[in-house]
Amino acid sequence: MKEGEKSSVLVKPIFATPAENTKYSRFGRRVHRQGPTHRQTPVVIGITTSLSDDGGGDGGTRQVLDRRYVEAVERSGGCPLVVPITETREALEPLIELLDGLVITGGGGLTEGLSGELPVDLPAEREARARADRWTLELMGVRDRPVLGICYGMQLINASLGGTIYGDVQRQLDAPAHSPSRNQGQDIAHHVEVAEGSLLADILSGDSRSSGKMEVNSFHIQAVEQPAGGLKVSARSSDDDLIEAVESEDGRLVGVQFHPERLAGTPWERLFDDLVARSSS
Repeated sequence: MKEGEKSSVLVKPIFATPAENTKYSRFGRRVHRQGPTHRQTPVVIGITTSLSDDGGGDGGTRQVLDRRYVEAVERSGGCPLVVPITETREALEPLIELLDGLVITGGGGLTEGLSGELPVDLPAEREARARADRWTLELMGVRDRPVLGICYGMQLINASLGGTIYGDVQRQLDAPAHSPSRNQGQDIAHHVEVAEGSLLADILSGDSRSSGKMEVNSFHIQAVEQPAGGLKVSARSSDDDLIEAVESEDGRLVGVQFHPERLAGTPWERLFDDLVARSSS
């Protein structure tokens, strides 16, 4: 996999190490004591975007984002910040310094770390987005900030660290359809088994509705084949044993194959609660 360039910019933490005059409120907002009053500094969560040729009739290209990602971050107490797709890494660096955490959203076909071929019904993600996503992920790593990868985002994390990705799990593993586009447009739901002792299990443990087997949605054609070194599997599909979640040993990186932003009102909202809480430290 082609590695991104090393940053030549000295990245400084946006917030100093918490002192005695700093405490944290629910979902991680920093509360700075200033005499008799308090000032809250919201936890800023970046959200990556996609490109669309639907330019509103003028032939242009639009940067697009499903609003449900924004709503999910906001519900969890974070301040959503839309991350643009830039032409250069240098243009991204000042913006990434503003972020306390990051959500890498769903996207098109991933070609990095690809095992097999992409099917005709899953076009490769545009290089402009894939490149910007790699830069963003790398810069968050330089700053040691937490990242939540969703669907394509989980696959990107895995491939960036040297893992491999199935091009088409339905064809390569003779698995059932995992995408509504291959199910006559009908939604797909199945259960995943969460690994005991994992960070994911800990995230869900505070919700009385949680159990070792949880229902999720499904919108993917690709999937993680071999987890990268430094990542461990935290959930698998109960139906076909596909990897449905991964996490890094230190908990900084969390990836899920399903779409929790579409599961409002379920225990999976806690993934965003956790990201905001971890991003506050």
